[in-house]
Amino acid sequence: MKLKRLMFAAPKSGSGKTMITCAFLQILKEMGVDVVSYKCGPDYIDPMFHEKVLGIPSKNLDTFFTGAEETKALFLKGRTSEQMAVLEGVMGLFDGLGGIREEGSSYHLAKVTRTPIILVIDAKGMGYSLLPLISGFLAYDTEHLIQGVILNRMSKSYYGTMKGLIEENLHIPVVGYVPEQKAFTLESRHLGLKLPGEVEDLKEKIKTAAKELKTTLAVEELMKIAEQAEALEAEQRIPSNLKQGEKPVLAVAKDEAFCFYYEDNLRLLEECGAELVYFSPLQDKKIPEGCHGILLGGGYPELYADALSANTEMMDSIRNAIQNGLPSVAECGGFMYLHQELTDCDGKTHQMVGVLPETCQYMGKLVRFGYIEIEEATSGFLPEHETIKGHEFHYFDSTGNGTSCIATKPVAGRQYACIRAGKNFWWGFPHLYYPSNPAFAIHFVEMARTYKMEKMNN
Repeated sequence: MKLKRLMFAAPKSGSGKTMITCAFLQILKEMGVDVVSYKCGPDYIDPMFHEKVLGIPSKNLDTFFTGAEETKALFLKGRTSEQMAVLEGVMGLFDGLGGIREEGSSYHLAKVTRTPIILVIDAKGMGYSLLPLISGFLAYDTEHLIQGVILNRMSKSYYGTMKGLIEENLHIPVVGYVPEQKAFTLESRHLGLKLPGEVEDLKEKIKTAAKELKTTLAVEELMKIAEQAEALEAEQRIPSNLKQGEKPVLAVAKDEAFCFYYEDNLRLLEECGAELVYFSPLQDKKIPEGCHGILLGGGYPELYADALSANTEMMDSIRNAIQNGLPSVAECGGFMYLHQELTDCDGKTHQMVGVLPETCQYMGKLVRFGYIEIEEATSGFLPEHETIKGHEFHYFDSTGNGTSCIATKPVAGRQYACIRAGKNFWWGFPHLYYPSNPAFAIHFVEMARTYKMEKMNN
């Protein structure tokens, strides 16, 4: 497939690639381009940001989660040659697992997908030193994927001088600059999208940035670089060992409190035979009628704990259904919601669903962070001795994290117990990436199908 594409990456975090990516997406949208976006790595926020604020389809890609061939297949899945893809890198260009391995890095993703890279450099306070910095990145670019440079936080007058020096000495096109303006800064608080009114403000902020960057970026040149990306092919894989039969309904919690879902997780559940029906633990009074399984994803339950706690009808509905055998998966925020109590960042304690008798509380520091590989102590959701990959990032902890699985850090090799799991339930802090082992999704759907058949026969 000849899919037009490019990636915005940088030497380090905080270089401005998110703002430039969003403004460029807005420019393409205003030009009428059928554009889609991707975020390198496990972060949920940027894809949600692209979709909610910009209205552009977006999802994650991660070479640690799925390896080279499967990542390439997921990249092309559902795409056409009429579209253009914009990828946003993560951290520094070459920073992968543990900051020291290629796997999981922006560069590895670009290499796997043969995507041209635009290197975004924070040029504030720099002059000729930009040349050795850029030269070093070009020297490490063994695949010759870096096709252009953007200088962020640079004045118009100085840009002309530096553009000439860089292009003359390094033979790499400089495809624009971004003037330093406070209005162009996207802070982490913004990317959390915690306040409904903030979305409209962000839309205007991105439109303002896009209007400015139309004049400071070589948009047509960037489009040409994207068009020159080589054709890419990949075999689309269908999960094996799928059983035919009744189509079970999975109720998926999705609202402001539960919004962290990998798009490919949801699509895989559908490919395994499930019908997904969405509901809101904040607004609805009970889980959807006739559902045969429930998925409680991650998100911000601590920010909406008052409203969640006040919705006792919903909590009763979830608790009764699970206690009566409804198959369930709960990850991070969803896991917190199943506890007896949740103590928030202000020290206030809220009643939660109560499926678990333990409590969950804010610890004042990051408890777990980073990639993990998870193996069950007793095979259930996964075949014996197989693992599924995931990611953790939470400041809360539980008095009962569970011992059903062992998590292993892929670089350090450190291990620890986690997850409360049985034949038809899996609850814990880790966010899982189902395509890293489709057997997990297959098992969940099969448990829901079994539950449906039992209900039909009773």
